[in-house]
Amino acid sequence: QVQLVESGGGLVQAGGSLRLSCAASGRTFSTLTMGWFRQAPGKEREFVTAISWGGGSTKYADSVKGRFTISRDSAKNTVYLQMNSLKPEDTAVYYCAADQSWFTATTTSGYNYWGQGTQVTVSS
Repeated sequence: QVQLVESGGGLVQAGGSLRLSCAASGRTFSTLTMGWFRQAPGKEREFVTAISWGGGSTKYADSVKGRFTISRDSAKNTVYLQMNSLKPEDTAVYYCAADQSWFTATTTSGYNYWGQGTQVTVSS
């Protein structure tokens, strides 16, 4: 079992920045692929970014490339999502996810463990 707790969401103006954190417990963090997804009202949950167990590989959705950065700190069992140049369309609940497979890292079905989500609201 893996427990995930997100933090860092909030309200920010367009063009601003936020950093989300996801603290993991219950399983060896260094063996886990970690991902971030988001879900806006009335829309399906969508992939944002993922980082491999060792941190050497990352994937990003086209909509966030060049603006968002994922990183991980194995000493703190935490993964981060740095979000810059935020846009109103980035408004959503952001979820942290964890599992072992890197090959399915861009799909919701590729993860068995999910956090409770944190709200990010970007005002225009």
